[in-house]
Amino acid sequence: MSEECKTLEAYLAPPTQHKQRKLHGEHDRYESLLRRSFNGECDTMTAVNEIVTGEDLNWHSKNALKKYVPNLLDEDTYDAKQLADDHPIRYANTAAVFDHDDDRHHEICWEVPLPGHGTNFWIPLQLNPEQEEWWHSLIDDEDDSVWAGEIRLQLDGDRWVLHVTANYEVESDHSCSYDSDDVTPVGFDVGESKLLVGCALRGDTPVDPLFVDGGRVRHLRQKQASAEDRLKPRYASKLLDDLVWGRWQDAIEDEVEKASHRAVEYASQFENPVIALEYLDGITNEDIGEYWNRRLGKWLFSQIQSRIEDKAAERGIPVECVHPHHTSKTCHACQHVGYRPHQGTFKCTNEACWVLEYQADLNAAANIANRLNPWGESLPWKTVGDDSPQSGGQWQAHEDTSPSEGLPSEKRASDDKGSSSSPVVGAGARPETGDANTS
Repeated sequence: MSEECKTLEAYLAPPTQHKQRKLHGEHDRYESLLRRSFNGECDTMTAVNEIVTGEDLNWHSKNALKKYVPNLLDEDTYDAKQLADDHPIRYANTAAVFDHDDDRHHEICWEVPLPGHGTNFWIPLQLNPEQEEWWHSLIDDEDDSVWAGEIRLQLDGDRWVLHVTANYEVESDHSCSYDSDDVTPVGFDVGESKLLVGCALRGDTPVDPLFVDGGRVRHLRQKQASAEDRLKPRYASKLLDDLVWGRWQDAIEDEVEKASHRAVEYASQFENPVIALEYLDGITNEDIGEYWNRRLGKWLFSQIQSRIEDKAAERGIPVECVHPHHTSKTCHACQHVGYRPHQGTFKCTNEACWVLEYQADLNAAANIANRLNPWGESLPWKTVGDDSPQSGGQWQAHEDTSPSEGLPSEKRASDDKGSSSSPVVGAGARPETGDANTS
């Protein structure tokens, strides 16, 4: 048995102005402490604890910061040199407190943790319909097959989206993991000229590559971007929902499903396959480029990888994420830096190398597979089965304008300071190590 994890996503139902101010205030406090800890090079939990102690932030997020910031600075994990402009609020899994009531329009509510005593409030969750069974398993206190991991609350435009890591165990169909010496590395590159390129390595040599054309997806993404530019200034929300995030989005997600299915089928044909993907938190919009960011976007990069990870987990195929930088600029054969004279072509600058000209996305996929090194010369960046959202992997929700239904806080107490008398913690929740109740 191996431990896998899946990210559950839900939008918070539109909060009242009072609750909205509380959420924004907590987000600002978290950002401030994150930047102070990072800029102060706090590379241990103790160092971060000295920063957060006494600060006005909920203790679940303080404990999450004590784990997250040292990982950001660790050269063997993120080795981050600077922070992105915006980060989600992270919570330890002790914040996985939910309430379920079949009689409510939104059946599941989350208790939003705030600093102080009696300050928490409840808010309904608009679930991703495809994940409802996962949510019910997570909050069922009699079901120990799924338990909560880290929680993240991200501001997405004017909406808040909650990401909950659901951990579970799966029995592998394969007898090997990436640290064995007889695995077949299978690298996948979400490309420009192709939507997806897969490459298995045998003796460091690419064999039988997979090419999935991306013309239809690029066309749909371009239509989405153009329509948003035209419709947003006109406040044409119905057209945006029906066309941009309705029909066109469904068509894109259908292409993603087909591509990810082909990817896992391709990997499963090899002996002891281990799938290697790029760690997308290391990829910025600038890395993708303005042109391709508009046509593909980090959402699509993340969505394809997420679906590959989900399908691979169902088949028991290990997945590892590796360092992403320069996979498209380095020759897979000699490791010299080359260049791309045009979209689909890579050229090696090493005169002694046999690679003169190569398909660019295939070269990148081979580099990704090469970085899955069982002898530790190039370490993976992400553990098997960790499907944390990577730089924008979110489902698109429609605005819910239904009237607010009775919440636990409204049933049990007035204002926002009431707490549930029967909250449900994610079944089998295993508290993360670290100093609890930091004040």
